[in-house]
Amino acid sequence: MTFLIGSGAGFSGDRTDAAIPVVDELIRRGQPSALVFETLGERTLAAAHRAMRDDPDAGYEPLLGEMLAPVLRDCLDHGIAILGNFGAANPAGACEVVRRLAEQAGRPEARVGRVIGDDIRGRLDGLDLAPWEAETRTLPGNEALISANVYLGAAPLVQALEIDAEIVVTGRVADPALFLAPLVHHYGWAWDDWDRLAAGMMAGHLGECGAQVSGGYFADPGVKEVPGLATLGYPIIEVEADGRLVVTKPPGTGGCVTEWTVKEQLLYEVHDPANYLTPDVVVDLAHVRVRQLGPDRVEVCGIRGKPAPERLKTTVCYEGGWQGEAEISYAGPNALARARLAADVLRERLAFRAPPELRQRLDIVGHASVFDDDDGTMQSRMPGVGDGDYRLRLAVEHIERGWVERAAQELLALYCAGPAGGGGVRRHFQRRVCTASYLVKRTDVESYATLIEESRHASLAN
Repeated sequence: MTFLIGSGAGFSGDRTDAAIPVVDELIRRGQPSALVFETLGERTLAAAHRAMRDDPDAGYEPLLGEMLAPVLRDCLDHGIAILGNFGAANPAGACEVVRRLAEQAGRPEARVGRVIGDDIRGRLDGLDLAPWEAETRTLPGNEALISANVYLGAAPLVQALEIDAEIVVTGRVADPALFLAPLVHHYGWAWDDWDRLAAGMMAGHLGECGAQVSGGYFADPGVKEVPGLATLGYPIIEVEADGRLVVTKPPGTGGCVTEWTVKEQLLYEVHDPANYLTPDVVVDLAHVRVRQLGPDRVEVCGIRGKPAPERLKTTVCYEGGWQGEAEISYAGPNALARARLAADVLRERLAFRAPPELRQRLDIVGHASVFDDDDGTMQSRMPGVGDGDYRLRLAVEHIERGWVERAAQELLALYCAGPAGGGGVRRHFQRRVCTASYLVKRTDVESYATLIEESRHASLAN
């Protein structure tokens, strides 16, 4: 029987009611199914480690309760497995939240599985690391190290399902592995059945960003119309035992599933379509066919697979000093010229008021802030109408917070010491977390799954 995988979230901060119509449709169809919450990006993981550093009880998805509570009881009652990387830096903490939510839902016996093994920060010194792609940064010393997490594959998630976990909590795993795991568990695919593994991994790739494949992040009025963005239906992927898959969404929801939305997501973040690297399989998309079967139903076939890579990607996070932002607005006649003058004044002031190692960038938002370089080359060359509403943004970083605050204070001083009409100053400071990517040997990574009740009993016994 066809296996259904629904998406409940595509990133941290996604809509917290998105999973409700997906679960309703999975229940209505009554087929074997799973629900996936993908909430973890590299930047999100760095922020989670920073939050856990400040509060040991934090570090998991902040919206975990709001996302899971509306659908948890229905999923448990109807045998819909839930998998999510909402554990982030603190999967153990996320498991406790899930356990409490299950109790509140009247299902205290719910089996919560935790995947362990992605956190290798205590083992970095003894590992053979190779740079990832164009990575040029060297590893920092242990005093600056915050975290090191391997992109795990689907195997430990499958293990969690095999020990009857109803909710599987992970930290860093490859996003599509969350979708591949229930397929391997359901169909019994072999770990060297490369074509089927590739199809399952691409089912995950299509669903991992939530509504992006069903009309989200796609609309361009007058060019690419998307109906009902306020009620976007998140995707449901239908996967057959032979790897054939169809992308759809719950009926009656907004958005659209078309050849174009599917093709955009299919190629999203894929650098080499013939060799898309994942922990479990190298995917070959060179001969993929995408076909519209009907309204909001798109078939994807022709996916091929190659043996899995010998190394796994690892993200290392480390202390990077402090960063700060400060902004001021200029509006009305000749506003662009006044914003440019303010930027020139700031550059001149920082040249003699700040140390040379202070990194800085000035952008005029509304003029050339998206594609400009750090030197503001486009801003100085692009013509402008002059009138309008512009926001001058200063971004700075330094190892010492004091110099970051000093630079932001210089922007504040533009109120009275800069061009006419400046207002609406905002300043913000935070510790900076840097990330670097490396490859670790697969044989050096040990990952497995456990049920949290077993873990708690073991801790009590010790």
